[in-house]
Amino acid sequence: MSQADETTAAPIRAQEQATAPRASVSGPGPGPALLLSEIRTLFRRARTIAMLGALAAIPILLAVAVRITTRGDAGRGPAFLGSIAGNGLFVSLTSLVVAIPLFLPLTVGVVAGDTIAGEAGHGTLRYLLVAPAGRVRLLVTKYLGAALFCLVGVVVIVVVGGIIGAILFPVGPVTLLSGQTVGFAAYAGRMALLVLYVTISLLGLTAIGLFISTLTSVPVGAMAATIVLSTVAQIIGQLPQLSFLDPFLFTNYWLGFADFLRSPISWDNLQANAVLQGCYIVIFGFLAWGRFTTKDILS
Repeated sequence: MSQADETTAAPIRAQEQATAPRASVSGPGPGPALLLSEIRTLFRRARTIAMLGALAAIPILLAVAVRITTRGDAGRGPAFLGSIAGNGLFVSLTSLVVAIPLFLPLTVGVVAGDTIAGEAGHGTLRYLLVAPAGRVRLLVTKYLGAALFCLVGVVVIVVVGGIIGAILFPVGPVTLLSGQTVGFAAYAGRMALLVLYVTISLLGLTAIGLFISTLTSVPVGAMAATIVLSTVAQIIGQLPQLSFLDPFLFTNYWLGFADFLRSPISWDNLQANAVLQGCYIVIFGFLAWGRFTTKDILS
């Protein structure tokens, strides 16, 4: 079809959809289908696969490095290296500690910053809004897709870390920070809670990225701004002079999962983290809604 024919056909398609029965507009039908389409599109992108591959490489590189450097020399090096060499189950935990400050926010910033700005930059946002989903449902769908990426990214690190740790090192009962020893099943349950904790920790950043993505049609700019904000928040959290801001930083509880490595488990950090991230989701979700629902869509 020529460009002239496509230009002529576009208004006809839009008019046909506008005159279609309105029962589908208010019903729940488009929601699951739109979400499944978003998930398929997100996880089929070469960029997404590459980022998940990079996250999977973190525990692999860490385990290989420890295996090489501690061979015949287990008494030297940082304490956590000795823990990994003594029990491969610690690879997942150590990999998360390494990934949380930089690598996970980097990938989440890319995905969240691309949610709306990417569609606008590719000229597909206008056609998405012709569908009966509407702007609010599209925002929610984009956010849920990005949130799912947070979960998948954390799971990839933990699962790959467990596999490579079992291959390269001995595996046995795990000694917790409180001194008790637990078996594999109990430790796996704690790691599942840790995955939940880290995923929740990234939801506030995801909401921020979604809001920034509604401000521009340049996805690279939205990605960069989201990542920079994550870095700035972590720097502020390290400055004693600005310690009064710590309770309000979305990064404040990112490394507060040590409670899951004690017995009994304390839920205080999880609850405080969930409340903090929930506040960021509400605030920046509302800002994204206010911006996106009043924005002129030109592309």
